[in-house]
Amino acid sequence: MSELVSIITPTYNAEKYIRETLLSVINQSYQNWEMILTDDDSKDNTIAIVEEFALKDNRIKIFKLPENRGNGYARNAALEKANGKYIAYLDADDVWFPDKLEKQIQFLKANNLHFTFSFYDSIDEEGNDLNRRVESPNPLTYKQLFFCNYVGNLTAIYDADYFGKIILETSQKRQDWRIWLTILKQIKIAKPVAESLAFYRIRKNSVSSSKFKLIKHNFGVYKEFHGHNFVFAVLLMIRFLYTQLILKRKYIKKI
Repeated sequence: MSELVSIITPTYNAEKYIRETLLSVINQSYQNWEMILTDDDSKDNTIAIVEEFALKDNRIKIFKLPENRGNGYARNAALEKANGKYIAYLDADDVWFPDKLEKQIQFLKANNLHFTFSFYDSIDEEGNDLNRRVESPNPLTYKQLFFCNYVGNLTAIYDADYFGKIILETSQKRQDWRIWLTILKQIKIAKPVAESLAFYRIRKNSVSSSKFKLIKHNFGVYKEFHGHNFVFAVLLMIRFLYTQLILKRKYIKKI
């Protein structure tokens, strides 16, 4: 019998993309999943669209926050309700390939692993393929992850029976990177499924598209999460920027 996968999806004003995201889950070849969506007080039709899908498929569960609390809070709220052996993440504007879960579960079992991720392709706001694939070191070490987040949030999956549910402070940014660092600190090395299994949507106003915000939030990882003083955190950020701007470029491929 296949194990249950809990898919964690925070939503906020995602009416433009959420249908495509939901369909990419429904069309998975691996069918033993639950999708837990926590809506962060959307002002558009996001909830109505999700409820439409939930009426037809009881594996889709939507929970509404009474006020806007931020993406990290919504993600944690969904995670607390998860029942699966495996935890997977999918933001409300990203898309999985149909065999994403099946290939990853098979990979975990075949290699006796408790965590994996995959490569992913990029699309623009309108869903146009940007012909860009983001790969990673293989295997990925804790030290490599320490200086660059090579793990795409939409591709990661971990064994909650092994690690427990990894719930971090909601006020902290770059929550996804902090989760992978927590995992890699324990297992030291992670192996990806060495192929693309998802589409990551690049949006103009997202945090990931803002260089200044990324620098600020990444600095917070070194200062707050790792507990380094200001001066040492600055030195680590210099190494981070070198890795991000120089070393990581070889893992971004034109396809």
